[in-house]
Amino acid sequence: MHDIKLIRENPQSFDAGLARRGLEPLSATLLASDAASREMQSRAQQMLARRNEASKAIGAAKAAKDEAKAAELMAEVAGLKEQLPALEAAQDEAVQALEAQLAAIPNLPAEEVPMGGGEDENVEQSRWGTPRDAEGCRDHVDLGAPLGLDFESAQKVSGARFAYLRGPVARLNRALAAFMLDTHTTQFGYQEVAPPVMVRDEALFGTAQLPKFAEDLFKTTDGRWLIPTAEVSLTNLVREAILSESELPLRFTALTACFRSEAGAAGKDTRGLIRQHQFDKVEMVSITTPEQSEAEHERMTGAAEHILQTLELPYRKMLLCSGDLGFSARKTYDLEVWLPGQAKYREISSCSNCGDFQARRMAARFRPAGDQKGTRFVHTLNGSGLAVGRTLVAVLENWQNADGSVTVPPALRPWMGGIEVLEPAAKA
Repeated sequence: MHDIKLIRENPQSFDAGLARRGLEPLSATLLASDAASREMQSRAQQMLARRNEASKAIGAAKAAKDEAKAAELMAEVAGLKEQLPALEAAQDEAVQALEAQLAAIPNLPAEEVPMGGGEDENVEQSRWGTPRDAEGCRDHVDLGAPLGLDFESAQKVSGARFAYLRGPVARLNRALAAFMLDTHTTQFGYQEVAPPVMVRDEALFGTAQLPKFAEDLFKTTDGRWLIPTAEVSLTNLVREAILSESELPLRFTALTACFRSEAGAAGKDTRGLIRQHQFDKVEMVSITTPEQSEAEHERMTGAAEHILQTLELPYRKMLLCSGDLGFSARKTYDLEVWLPGQAKYREISSCSNCGDFQARRMAARFRPAGDQKGTRFVHTLNGSGLAVGRTLVAVLENWQNADGSVTVPPALRPWMGGIEVLEPAAKA
């Protein structure tokens, strides 16, 4: 959510930020709505003040035995009482209209975010590892079937974009999730959380999935929503809170099922685990002060990179351009893992600094040290640490052997009970 006060103070800067997103100027429209809202508020306040003044004057007129004056004042008060509710309703409507306008506008890019219209203009920051030669490599669908990756049964039960994980591949999936959680909690100081996966409208509004992205979500019959990411549940832990500066940063991590309708992905990634309606993800969320948030962003991205490096999975780090930023983000790094089965890099983690954009929507604030009265909005950050299904894909494809077996990355073996190789089931 944007601060209308800042837009009043520097509309040119606001419009320049929108231009970097490829959007038309909006400050004039917003300021016109703001002026109308403030005018109605002023009229309502004046009317209320006059009603109170006239009410007091009635007593004075009666005390002076001026019945004519008292009757005149009583008629005026009655008229004001009749007019005031309609004016207050119009004022509320104007405020809500302005808030709806502000809520529909994405966050402004940070200064260091490169200009660009889409993913082709994202800027590579670094690479790690040597990509495996794609020659002779199979993709995870062909590799996974003998190891327990079952799309056919899921199609019968749930339809497209679902999968059963059975046997060795199910154990590998579980081990990956546990490895990620244990790493983030023991090495990077994140607190493990087991959050709700169904939330109310307010939670999704707070992290800005609503109202813009409703079609990408699944809604229950009682009006709740299935989370598209644990970012929603974790970030809303500080909803309407006033924290002390000494508490910050807060760091949370969670493994949850995530649910996405993939409304805009018709025809994309229909084969395999890359784009599912239901998938597991380990999420990281940080709540910081504005002064800490940039360093926290680098730290969070480093935690996700550590997972990839420990699993010996080659990847590249991309700084998203202004045209490819998510709605809430002011700056985002994507980590793209090498998939030899596809002979390309694919996103496996997205780490974003949202500044105070979500905090304003959630009314999440902190009290600076030494300040007993004033508060400031926190900064919120979120990142995948990692998407478990996509990591499973990366392990299968990067650690595959010619006979169809898959070597378990050495760092992962303690979570696999010491199993070193996943062997495909024998053919009947």
